Amino acid sequence: MPSERPRPVSSISQAYPDRVEVRGRDLCGDLMGRLSFTEYFHLLLTGREPSEDQRFFLDLLLVSIAEHGMMPSNIAARMTLAADPESLHGAVAAGILGCGPVVLGTSESCAQLLGEAQEQVASGQEPAVVADHIARTTQAAGGKVPGFGHPVHRPVDPRAERILELADARGVSGPHVLLARCLRDSVGAAWEKPLPMNVAMPIAAVLLDLGFSSDAVKAVPILARTAGLLAHLAEEREHPLGFLLAGKAEEAVEYEPPSAGASG
Repeated sequence: MPSERPRPVSSISQAYPDRVEVRGRDLCGDLMGRLSFTEYFHLLLTGREPSEDQRFFLDLLLVSIAEHGMMPSNIAARMTLAADPESLHGAVAAGILGCGPVVLGTSESCAQLLGEAQEQVASGQEPAVVADHIARTTQAAGGKVPGFGHPVHRPVDPRAERILELADARGVSGPHVLLARCLRDSVGAAWEKPLPMNVAMPIAAVLLDLGFSSDAVKAVPILARTAGLLAHLAEEREHPLGFLLAGKAEEAVEYEPPSAGASG
C-alpha cells in the first residue's frame, strides 16, 4: 500500500478575516509596535525572536553592507528604471539578480568555507593549521579564498575591522571569528603579500558564531542591498543617471567588426 504523502504546511504566517498571525504571534496585537524591523526579520527567518547580541549584530551587518556606491547592482537598477520609469519593482529585481559570488554573494561562500574548516577543528586540528592548509592548497591551485581582496579598500577594509572590533568588545567572537583571523594571516603568507579581509568574511564569521545557519548568511546582504537599491532608485527619479551610465559604457567600448573571412 503506497505511503501517504506528508501534508504540506508552512509555519511562517496566515491571514484571517480579523487578524494576521506570524510565527504563532499576533501581528497587530503583539509584534507591531514592539519589534523593530531587524527583530522582525530575525523572527521571520528563524522562527525565534533574537537575543540582544543577535539583534545588535544583525542590525550592524545590515548597515555595513547596504550601500557601497555605484556598484554593478546599483547601476543595473538605475538603467532598468531609466528604461522603464514605472517599474520600480523591476529595477529592484534587476539589481538583486546580480547578487552572486562576485558581488554580495561572497558571504555565503565564506560561511561554507568556515563551516568546513570548523569541522576540521572540531576533529582535533588546530585552527592555524587548518587555515594554512586551505590557503596553501587554494593558492597552489590558482584559486581565490573567498572573503579576501578588494578593488578599493587597501590595506584593510574598514567595515571588516569595525565588525571584528565590536565582536570582540561585546564578547561574541567565537571559533569562526578565530578561523577568519587565522585565514587572514595564512592568506597573506601564501600569496606573499597582504590581502585585505573584506567585509564578507566577518559577516559570515559573526553570524555563524551567533548561531545562524550558513544558509541564512546570504539573506543579510540581499536584504541590506535592497535598501540601498531603493535609495538609488529614489535618487534616479529626482536626478536621472541611468542613460548617462549607459552612454558612458558605450563610449568605453570600441566596436570592432569581425575580420574578413571570419565565420559566424
